[in-house]
Amino acid sequence: MRNDKEEFELEGPSGWGTQDLRHLTPEVFANVGMPNIVYVREVLAGELAGDLGSEIGVPADTKLYAVHAANGDRMAVLDNREAAFAGARQYDLEPLSVH
Repeated sequence: MRNDKEEFELEGPSGWGTQDLRHLTPEVFANVGMPNIVYVREVLAGELAGDLGSEIGVPADTKLYAVHAANGDRMAVLDNREAAFAGARQYDLEPLSVH
């Protein structure tokens, strides 16, 4: 089995094992699960102020929920964890929680 970039080849019928993952380049590892897996993590509004500027307009200690692609790119920020998960599923994505 080869990945899209053909940089890594799995050997044997066992699929992904611990040894297989150790040989992935950082770029290939970042794309494992793309584009179907997203992760949701709690963030404080103050952490996003530099990226979003005054767009969020809430106190810095407000809890928000950021939805990220498997490679780390932020896709959305919501004020409700359940809404973040539901929104991801609406687009046929599999959300995972990150603590």
